[in-house]
Amino acid sequence: MGQHDDELICVGHILGAQGIKGWVRVFSNTSPRENILDYSPWLIERGDEFQAVEVEGRLQGKNVVARLSGIEDRNQAETLIGCRLFIEQRRLPSLGAGEYYWSDLIGLKVETVRAEPLGTVAAMMETGADDVMVLEGDRERLIPFVIDEIVTEVDLDRRRLVVDWSTDY
Repeated sequence: MGQHDDELICVGHILGAQGIKGWVRVFSNTSPRENILDYSPWLIERGDEFQAVEVEGRLQGKNVVARLSGIEDRNQAETLIGCRLFIEQRRLPSLGAGEYYWSDLIGLKVETVRAEPLGTVAAMMETGADDVMVLEGDRERLIPFVIDEIVTEVDLDRRRLVVDWSTDY
């Protein structure tokens, strides 16, 4: 993905139906999980098309449950299982200097401070202590995303990230 305001950001996916009135269980990529509810309407990916739906919901256990406009019963809700949920990137709040959304980091090429390529950020994961970049390259690498200690430069314009990390790790 490029860095355009009209880009879509995946904020979660539908896990299953909840009850008989059309509610769905949602896995949220936002932190905290319930923040996904702040981004109504969602764009539901169905094949190559996106359907905009207004949302209401709440946190329930580890997941979010939501009622989507136009979905009135369990059968309709079940047709959405596995669908990914998107919002327009321009709807995200602005961040301060040195702060990044995970969606900004995924896809960046990663190299060491000695310009040795390590791979591409394929995913991010939360471990409790620090966020961790999952890199794909000659092999999978897990590198903590710690600004100024490990991550020495993030260049979104050039789509690259520099880390103080050895190729032997």
